[in-house]
Amino acid sequence: MGVIAKNKNEIRFYYSSESSVGKQALGFIHSSDKKVLDIDISKTKVTGTQWAEIARGLDKEIRELIDTSHPDFIHHYGRDVQMDDGHDWLKILENTPSVLQRPIIVNGDRYIQIFAPPDVKKFLDEESAQIEDN
Repeated sequence: MGVIAKNKNEIRFYYSSESSVGKQALGFIHSSDKKVLDIDISKTKVTGTQWAEIARGLDKEIRELIDTSHPDFIHHYGRDVQMDDGHDWLKILENTPSVLQRPIIVNGDRYIQIFAPPDVKKFLDEESAQIEDN
């Protein structure tokens, strides 16, 4: 059992208010009929355990959630970072949340990375279609 409470009737949206994609996607998220819990990682600490669960849900390594070309990453860690330990990548995400590569939706057992704000609309449309089919 994970540490993130999951409910099909609730959307958890992990984003940074410092990201234009995150801010724009948030507007789409709030158009959902479902309860929305938006987690602005620039203001709310997400634990390493939660990041690990999110990465597993996305079927990714922690390092794949991090934008190593982000100016904050380069400023703190340099351009040529060599780390093999996933725990080190977790610490980067915990300590420098601005380097999160993309906003993430958690809805029930679904985990989705948002590449562009319209991806949220696509997700919501898929959710509506599933409800109508049931």
